[in-house]
This record gives sequence, C-alpha cells and structure tokens, in this order.
Amino acid sequence: MGIVQRQGLRNTLISYAGLAIGFVNTTVVLPRLLTTTQVGFTGILVSLATIGAQLVAFGFPSMAMRYFPYFRGQGRGHSGFLALLLGLPMLGFVVAAALFWLGKPLVLHWYAKDAALLDAHYFVAVGMAGCILLYSLQDAFLKALYHTAFSSFVQEVLLRVLIVAAAAAYGAGWLSFSEFILAYFGAYATMALLLTVYLAAIGELHIWPTRAVLRVRPLREMLGYGGFALLNSISGTILLTIDNLMVGAKLSLAAAGIYLIATNISTALTMPFRALNKTAFPLIAEYWKEGALDKLSSFYRRTTRLNTLVGCYLALGIGLNLDFIYGLINRPAYATASVAVLLLLLGRLIDGIAGVNGIIVVTSPRYRYDLAFNFLLALGTIVLNWLLIPRLGLLGAAVAYCLALTAINAARTWFVWRAYGLQPFDSRVPRVLAVAIVAAAAVMWLPTLPNLWLNLLWRGGVLTVVYGAGVLLTRTAPELEAVWAKLRK
Repeated sequence: MGIVQRQGLRNTLISYAGLAIGFVNTTVVLPRLLTTTQVGFTGILVSLATIGAQLVAFGFPSMAMRYFPYFRGQGRGHSGFLALLLGLPMLGFVVAAALFWLGKPLVLHWYAKDAALLDAHYFVAVGMAGCILLYSLQDAFLKALYHTAFSSFVQEVLLRVLIVAAAAAYGAGWLSFSEFILAYFGAYATMALLLTVYLAAIGELHIWPTRAVLRVRPLREMLGYGGFALLNSISGTILLTIDNLMVGAKLSLAAAGIYLIATNISTALTMPFRALNKTAFPLIAEYWKEGALDKLSSFYRRTTRLNTLVGCYLALGIGLNLDFIYGLINRPAYATASVAVLLLLLGRLIDGIAGVNGIIVVTSPRYRYDLAFNFLLALGTIVLNWLLIPRLGLLGAAVAYCLALTAINAARTWFVWRAYGLQPFDSRVPRVLAVAIVAAAAVMWLPTLPNLWLNLLWRGGVLTVVYGAGVLLTRTAPELEAVWAKLRK
C-alpha cells in the first residue's frame, strides 16, 4: 500500500500543476500567439488523433488494468503481456492509418472551407494518433505495475510545457506555422518515447512475443472485455471532442478555435469534481461489496451537496469574470463565445450536482446499463450538434452539450432511484442554489472598475463574502460552520 499512497500523492500534485499550466496555456498563451483559425486547427488535429487512437486501441488500456494481475510474474517478462498489449493495437493502427489516408478526400470535403490548411498537415493527425495510442498503452501497463507518477508528469506537465515552448518560438518568429505544427507533433512523440525509455530503465520493456501469453487467459475473453471497455468509454471522448469537430466542419476552423477556448475556460469548473471522483470510485465499490446501502446513500447525498456548494461558487467566479478572462486574451473575436461559456458552465455544473450517479451505476450489479447510458449520451450529443450548429452556430454546440449532459444525468439519477431507492438531494441543495442566485445578483449590480485586476478582486471579493455568508446563515455546509467556529475562537 505504501507505493500506491506515494504514487497517489505525486499524481495529485502533478495533476494540479498540469491543470494550472494547461489552463494558462489554452486560455491565455495560445489564443494570444495564434489566430482563431490556427487555434481551431490544432484542436481539430488533437480531436481527430484522440478519437482515432481510442478506436484502434479497442479498449486494450482497460484490458491491461483488468487482466495483468493474471500475468504478473508468470514466466519471462510476465509471459509476454506487453508484447500482446502493444502488438494487436499497433497492427490495427497500421490498417487504420491506411484507411484514414485513403479517406483523405472525404475528410477534406467535411472541412472544405479550410481544406488547404488541413491538406498541408494531414499526415500529422495520423502520426499524432499513433503517438497517443502508444502512450495510452504504455501508460496502462505502467499503472498495472503501480508506476504512475512518471507517466502523469509526462502527460500533465511536460507535454504542456513543450507546447507552450513551441508556441512561444512561433510567436517570436523563430518557427513558421508549419514548423510549429511539427513541433506540436514532436511534443506528443516525445511523450510516447519517454515512456518507452522509462519502461526500459525499470527493466519492464518486454516486447518479444511469446506463445505463453495465450495460455494464461483466453484471448477471446480479453478481446471481448476490450470491446466492452471501448464502447463504454467512447462516449466520454465523443462528448469532449465531437462538438469542436462539428463546429469546424459545419462552420469554420476559426469558429472551432473560438469554441475550443470557450470549452477550455469552462473546464476549470470540473477540477473539484474530478478530484472527488478519484476518491469516490473505490469507496462506492467497497460499499457495494459490503452491501452497505445506508452508507452509500449518505455518501451519495453528501458528495452531491459538496459538489453543489463548490461548483456553484466556481461557476459564478468564472461566469461573472469572463470580461477579465477575455481581457487577458486581448482578442475580441474570442469574447463572442461568452454566452456559449455560460451554457457550458451550466452543463458541467449540472453534471457535478448530479453527484456520482455514473460511478454508482458502473460499480453496481447492473453495471451493464452504464453502456446503454453512454451510448445514448454519444448518440444524443451527435444528433443535437447536427441539428443545432447549422441553426445557432457556436451557441448551438453549447446548447447541445448542456442538453446532452442534463438529459443523461436525469436518466442516471432516475435509474439509481428506481433500481436501488437512492436519490442524492436533500433540503440543503435548494438552499445552496438560492444562495448562489442571490450572490450572482449582488455581483451583477456592482459597478465595473476600469482596471481588469482591480475589477477581478472587487467582484471576486464581494462574491466570496456574500456567498460565504449566505451558506453560513442557511446552515448548508456543516464543514464550513466548524471551520468558522474555530476562526471565531
């Protein structure tokens, strides 16, 4: 357990450092140095590569986590497990890359308005998909070996620093845009290569195939699990990427760039939810194992209340200070997506307030229902984007995202209530929402100061005082009341 705790602490520190670097990178640095079209193009490249890599991986990263314990320590190099893990997806990648290359005319047709830019760098998407695939497979193997800190550092920190450095070099005129794209690709290639070097350094780079790997567990069983894992996870990738891809295809790469920055701004709201989910998953699994529905019910309500409390404060802090954020970017074109940011924040807030219903479903005896929910989420997101983007533009993509998250969380919450009698809401949740409305109204009535930083401190300070006082007066946060009592003493 010692190594798990050490790796977990390092991962937490690395994740928060990476999130800070990523937020500054994607919301301040890149929009300042690149045009909206160039920002949109880099986002499209990463989205295409990510979806392609996940499809080709066929759920093998999840399969590695599930089945490696059967192979650990058996025979030479864990019976050749790494060779199996890498071999089949990389072979599939060769076939997929050929198909992707043959499908180039179709992809260029989708992005006809900016086909010249995509045509000039089309091969980068293929190469980037290969790098993301190789990284994800090696990362899964390292997680199975309980070596997670280095891969987290490479992805969360180093990759973002390399991209910032490439953007700075382009902004200084040291690189052309084509060279910047090559450097962007090089950052992903470096990420995959470093994991290979790390595996060799710890003596775990066993890439020679053996027949013994087929005798430990049936290949058909592992492939079946991988397919289920793929179907179960692809909706998350679609939710994160499909709106930007469809904005680029139906509007323009410039519109995709503006929407990408709006998405990145709203992503800051998810930080506390992600941190909570990492803790919630093993706890909820343990409650199911013990059959402790009373403990699960209490945890469900407590996490929903905390998510509402923290989520409303952060959503207001971001939404009420969009002038400050867009002022840092100092590109008026990006500020046209302000309403889209508010809708994205609303969707993410609803996703957080709904609590941990997705984790409850996937760890429950009826976990296969989660596959149906994920499929409906992916399908609904695609259909809504298809219908709304041509009519509402960027706003249509944000509306589609918000509606999809609201619908799927309502369905999951209803399912958990009907199947197990668990629901996450108590009387404190409406009180928190009422306090949030009052705090928002108070800040909106404030006069705007001429200085961006003073205005941020002014509005943020009033929001904190009004929101904090409201929470204490309505007694919606026992944890905060204990802290306040100590401070008063």
